[in-house]
Amino acid sequence: MSTEKSNAILKQKSIGSRRFAQIAKLGQVIFHTKDLANLWQIKNANTLYVTLGRYAKSGLIFRIHKGFYALKPIEKLDPYQLGVKALSGYGYISAETVLADNGIIFQSQPAITLISAHSKKFSIGLNQYRSRKLSDKFLYNSAGIIDQRGIKIATVDRAIADLLYFNSKAFFDAANMIDWKKVKKLQELIGYPKTLK
Repeated sequence: MSTEKSNAILKQKSIGSRRFAQIAKLGQVIFHTKDLANLWQIKNANTLYVTLGRYAKSGLIFRIHKGFYALKPIEKLDPYQLGVKALSGYGYISAETVLADNGIIFQSQPAITLISAHSKKFSIGLNQYRSRKLSDKFLYNSAGIIDQRGIKIATVDRAIADLLYFNSKAFFDAANMIDWKKVKKLQELIGYPKTLK
């Protein structure tokens, strides 16, 4: 192998190492191509896609779908984080998912419920998602939304308030576990129409 070719290979490895070091600093494992383009300062779309294709082929990065990548295979990703990241915008886990996780509703939930600026259903791998569209004036009100492991998730009270906003006749299996005063106060704070007396 010529010295010139050997130097080019070493340079490529060095660039690749720097790029993955930059990703590691972020502490995230799921990315959109635009995130990587900004992080790596690659302006040419073709260069970016060729680079990502090469990394995916070598197993350094995993393609979830067009424009969406991860450092781990889909089955090893947190399904909540995957759903929120797939929204390509602000969103959080709420309503039926949070309530089922906390024993407020008992029915099995086939899809993870997200709240965002878009109404849509989608699936990634074996995970099903349902995004409920919420008006910006309510969506960006952070009352009752916490950050868990880098994922925005509604508290039980916020999840109840959200669900009542979408369905004022929603049924709660463990209604006795709900602090209705807190829910009412949260509804007022968010600006939701009153559904509780």
